[in-house]
Amino acid sequence: KLLGKVSRWITLVAAIDQGTSSTRFLVFNAKTAEMVCQHQVEIHQSFPKEGWVEEDPREIIQSVYECIERTCEKLVQLNVSVSSIKAVGVTNQRETTLVWDKETGEPLYRAIVWLDLRTQSTVESLINKAPGKDKNHLKSKTGLPISTYFSAVKLRWLLDNVAEVRQAVLSGRAVFGTVDSWIIWCLTGGSSGGVHCTDVTNASRTMLFNIHTMDWDSELCRYFDVPMEILPTIRSSSEIYGYLKSSSLAGVPISGCLGDQSAALVGQRCFKEGQAKNTYGTGCFMLKNTGTTPVLSDHGLLTTVAYKLGKEEPACYALEGSVAIAGAVVRWLRDNMGIIQSSAEIETLAATAGTSYGCYFVPAFSGLYAPYWEPSARGIICGLTQFTNKSHLAFAALEAVCFQTREILDAMNQDSRVPLTQLQVDGGMTSNRLLMQLQADILCTTVVRPTMSETTALGAAMAAGAAEGVNVWSLSSSHLPKVTCEAYEPQINLDESEFRFARWKKAVQRSMNWETTEAQCCSNGTP
Repeated sequence: KLLGKVSRWITLVAAIDQGTSSTRFLVFNAKTAEMVCQHQVEIHQSFPKEGWVEEDPREIIQSVYECIERTCEKLVQLNVSVSSIKAVGVTNQRETTLVWDKETGEPLYRAIVWLDLRTQSTVESLINKAPGKDKNHLKSKTGLPISTYFSAVKLRWLLDNVAEVRQAVLSGRAVFGTVDSWIIWCLTGGSSGGVHCTDVTNASRTMLFNIHTMDWDSELCRYFDVPMEILPTIRSSSEIYGYLKSSSLAGVPISGCLGDQSAALVGQRCFKEGQAKNTYGTGCFMLKNTGTTPVLSDHGLLTTVAYKLGKEEPACYALEGSVAIAGAVVRWLRDNMGIIQSSAEIETLAATAGTSYGCYFVPAFSGLYAPYWEPSARGIICGLTQFTNKSHLAFAALEAVCFQTREILDAMNQDSRVPLTQLQVDGGMTSNRLLMQLQADILCTTVVRPTMSETTALGAAMAAGAAEGVNVWSLSSSHLPKVTCEAYEPQINLDESEFRFARWKKAVQRSMNWETTEAQCCSNGTP
């Protein structure tokens, strides 16, 4: 009823949130930052070989259109005019790599998802040609180690292994993009004049982008042997890129674009140097704002572009700790093991145990990311006894998310030398109160969760609404609405926290070099 009364003057901004496991379209009130309505569609992942993770680009863009239409229908049911939506922002799973034919609009291969491991041999060959075989050889330009994680090695694999991609490159028809580029290109017309662009935050995750010059780097492109003409144009995170050509929102500008973790940083209002947030999604990602100067890590963290909120605005940078498997471990317990029927059940199941009873779970399904960057690691569960049951395993899985976050926070504190006094959190997993309390206990730090946890989508909406030519959302601190939060304080003593963390670290060491060990086995499979 309230929305019905204000529908004549309410100003809305929408966001496409295309994540690893789902696509969502969310609509926000530009004055209050409140979410008005949303729609969500789960995305199918395929695992054609061990370590491979793929998604269908057609399914991704179809899910975007479906979410837009269903959300618009919900707005109408609320007696709110769809014309109240003044801009759309895009936020996306980062590093996931696509190549498509710009003439036909057809993908030339499935999307290779960020945590895919097929490029391990590609990474090894790239490191072998680096001086001193140093995986950090390109870090001074990119802020990143040479790893399976980043887009350039996935693109290199496609060029080496997919004939359709090679042929399209030779004939000048192929274009490369991360998921944001694919969505914006499709929504703005596709093969009929679609805009081929990306923003600085997504570009900074490719290993082809120079974080100092803020542009594609010809030397990096030569190192990976990637033709520069297939790359998208780089834009700021807040400007009008183009206009939707179809759907119920035809004519509405797309004016914000941020990789999902940068979007969450903006949505959490971490605009000051030293502020940090942790997002719990498929993976787990902690970003700390380091201001307008990039800070290179000595402790296994990444240096990335946090945001550039306008063409003429300065870029801000962040230190980032990336964990490959967070919410994905819950999905694994559900889909692969059948221990739970829905993801929400894990909190109740883990609470029945109240402890892991000495069971430790290292979910290194895709190797270990920060601070180790060890692709040879694999998942391990240790400390099992005859007493161990599925509730202990569920508890250990939640603890694993918290222990991985602790490792990132420790590294971040060492790099910045300014310990965080509280951690701001967001993402789907933060609705799990047991997880949040465990996180506070393991960090021995206050954990603060906003009541409205959709901060990733909110960040994209803020960038879109604040863009020049849209100007319906002010990012000045005096105009930002207040956020209600829930705080979790540590409830165990420091000694117990340190003991459990030390046991976790011991388990991590046992997960290391698993692939190397297997490679040394005899051909008949026996050691």
